[in-house]
Amino acid sequence: MSLENEHRLRFRDAMASLSAAVNIITTDGSSGRCGITATAVCSVTDTPPTLMVCINRNSAMNPVFKENGRLCVNILSHEQEVLARHFAGMTEASMEERFSWDIWHTDSLGQPMLKDALASLEGSIEQVQEIGTHDVYLVEVKQIHVKEEGHGLIYFKRAFQQVMGKSPATAI
Repeated sequence: MSLENEHRLRFRDAMASLSAAVNIITTDGSSGRCGITATAVCSVTDTPPTLMVCINRNSAMNPVFKENGRLCVNILSHEQEVLARHFAGMTEASMEERFSWDIWHTDSLGQPMLKDALASLEGSIEQVQEIGTHDVYLVEVKQIHVKEEGHGLIYFKRAFQQVMGKSPATAI
């Protein structure tokens, strides 16, 4: 094994120790409707509200996101692990079938939003940069929906894991 390949594999092993929220990124528009499971999502700034979303350029869905110019980041609860598996391509469910389920709604930008996501952030792609094997999207968030309760879903050590949030404090 070459030193470069060994370094790449060690990097991947290290990143497996970096727990990350599990999201389904969706888009709909003139280039079609699609979605992917992604963990490479993070906030950039709150003024204006902006997210960074990384998508592999080899993904068949990448050009659809880019051409539609809009997307929605749906932050999953622990109850949505099966959906994460569907959108990660770990099941036989087709893209058309995934969007036929009664789990979606839309807002003013017309992007597919999961009804029971912990949060859904809908926005416009303001900038795309190529870095290595991925496109890095900077997305200005236009609509935000937050569910008040629920436990998170993360990906850690190459497996889905539930995150238990603490109960809200009660007044004495």
